[in-house]
Amino acid sequence: MASPSVDVAAATPSSTAAKKLTLPILIAMVVGSMVGSGIFSLPRTFGNATGPFGAIIAWCIAAGGMYTLARVFQSLAERKPKLDAGVYAYAKAGFGDYPGFLSALGYWVGSCIGNVSYWVLIKSTLGAFFPVFGDGNTIAAIIVASIGIWTFHFMILRGIEQAAFINTVVTVAKILPILTFILILFFAFKFDLFRANFWGGTGMPEASLFDQVRATMLVTVFVFLGIEGASVYSRLAQKRSHVGVATIVGFLGVTTLMVLVTLLPYGVLERPEIAGMRQPSMAAVLEAVVGPWGAVFVSVGLLVSVLGAYLAWSLICAEVLSVAAKNRDMPKVFATTNENRVPAAALWMTNIIVQIFVISTYWSNDAFSLMLNLTSVMALIPFLLVAAYGLLLTKRGETYTTRPHEKTRDMIFAGIALIYTLFLIYAAGMKFLVLSAILYGPGTILYVWARREQGKSLFTPLELFIFIVTMIGCGVGIHGLATGYITI
Repeated sequence: MASPSVDVAAATPSSTAAKKLTLPILIAMVVGSMVGSGIFSLPRTFGNATGPFGAIIAWCIAAGGMYTLARVFQSLAERKPKLDAGVYAYAKAGFGDYPGFLSALGYWVGSCIGNVSYWVLIKSTLGAFFPVFGDGNTIAAIIVASIGIWTFHFMILRGIEQAAFINTVVTVAKILPILTFILILFFAFKFDLFRANFWGGTGMPEASLFDQVRATMLVTVFVFLGIEGASVYSRLAQKRSHVGVATIVGFLGVTTLMVLVTLLPYGVLERPEIAGMRQPSMAAVLEAVVGPWGAVFVSVGLLVSVLGAYLAWSLICAEVLSVAAKNRDMPKVFATTNENRVPAAALWMTNIIVQIFVISTYWSNDAFSLMLNLTSVMALIPFLLVAAYGLLLTKRGETYTTRPHEKTRDMIFAGIALIYTLFLIYAAGMKFLVLSAILYGPGTILYVWARREQGKSLFTPLELFIFIVTMIGCGVGIHGLATGYITI
């Protein structure tokens, strides 16, 4: 990122033009946001759920669905150039203030939880060498993660230009261990073993193909988060068309990496071995193939990758909250910037939330899986509203007076993206939906705060209905946790 600030609007025209984001930087934002902790957990996650056949079906569904969603982001970036911070802005434009707020809240809180998963996996990785860190949720792990959170916090406060430069360098550096893993497993690949695992292997519980695929859906959402990274920074792009190009290029490249990381382990190990490995399972797989140095090599790559992704997502979190405040959909305090023109209040709020969730991992049985699933579920409502808005534009014919021949194509992409996100909500299951409601419900306080500041009424009748449903879900979730019916 060439700009030292997210508040580009305050810059002079000449300085703004000079500091806009180039296409390679936007691609690096997409790749840097997507390649984080998730890709290093794929072998075990898929090994637990399915064999190669189910994995292929799952990736076809996930990649196809996310591709259509990426095309919706691309279309909206070109047709609605005045809407900034994509995910949140599209929901508000299409469906009103409160749904737009929920989209911003869900995307922001989900991103915060995703940042927590990074710290859990970092400590779990170190736990393979230093038992004091356990699976990433011990007291020692929480203390070290807390130090890391606030170290990054104060670095970003010094200026986003420095932080974004580090992100670009890290994005390039962290791809190397993943490519090395793929290359080594390619040469060690045994077709007989892959064939034996293909339909599910032996020694694993029986499950229908549908259930196998469904079990992988939330992790595929998690690893695809970041596909909208260029859209979030759309207002900083040198050209609006670069936003769509960066989204598609980043998506195709990262998808190829994730599919290979998922499928190749089935050709070197039995499925039960893969399913029983500790996270990060990519390190455990390489260790099984080449010896202890493989675990060290991947672990170092993971640390670089996750820290880089954490930096990228810290920037995105602060940007989303800050832009929502500037548009008067969050309390105005979050729109303030410091002397380095960094959205300081938004960054403080983001990292306070991250800190609270890091502490909460102490009481979780599987902190990484919990944070991964919660992150994915919190992203589903924003993605659903983006797909619905894309479909709404095509049905109205809005913005299609120019290039009207693209309307049918865009309608098909938006329709498939909408069906895909609805399927994801079903696949998530009731447990994580009510857990997300626990976050959406109290979060509405921020909406009430912002509306009171402006002297506006709180809800329209439809918005009141949405709020009541959200609070019912919140109550059910709290009761489930209190009674032990829902476990984390």
